[in-house]
Amino acid sequence: QVQLIESGGGLVQAGGSLRLSCAASGRTFMSYPMGWFRQAPGKEREFVAAVTWSDRTLYADSVKDRFTISRDNAKNTVYLQMDSLKPEDTAVYYCAAGTAFSTRSYDYGTWGQGTQVTVSS
Repeated sequence: QVQLIESGGGLVQAGGSLRLSCAASGRTFMSYPMGWFRQAPGKEREFVAAVTWSDRTLYADSVKDRFTISRDNAKNTVYLQMDSLKPEDTAVYYCAAGTAFSTRSYDYGTWGQGTQVTVSS
């Protein structure tokens, strides 16, 4: 059974930083695009960032220059470094493995359970 397990969420003040991790088990995701999405209360799930096996990256405009996605293929792990956090970044963050390098959630077929990020003002 394939599993994606996120960790690293928590409560942080505005301007602070957090690093999320997503560990894949059950199958290697080395060749798959990996993405981060988030969903705030009462809002649709939205794309945050994605990375290919060769380290091409894609970011939502709202997080560009503040968030950095990276992957360690040897550890089957994807990271999301979040700096200069804002209250509007508050959401549940989901890691996903995709079949296409895209911003569309339907291109990602395997999802983690999510980790809560709360940014206080």
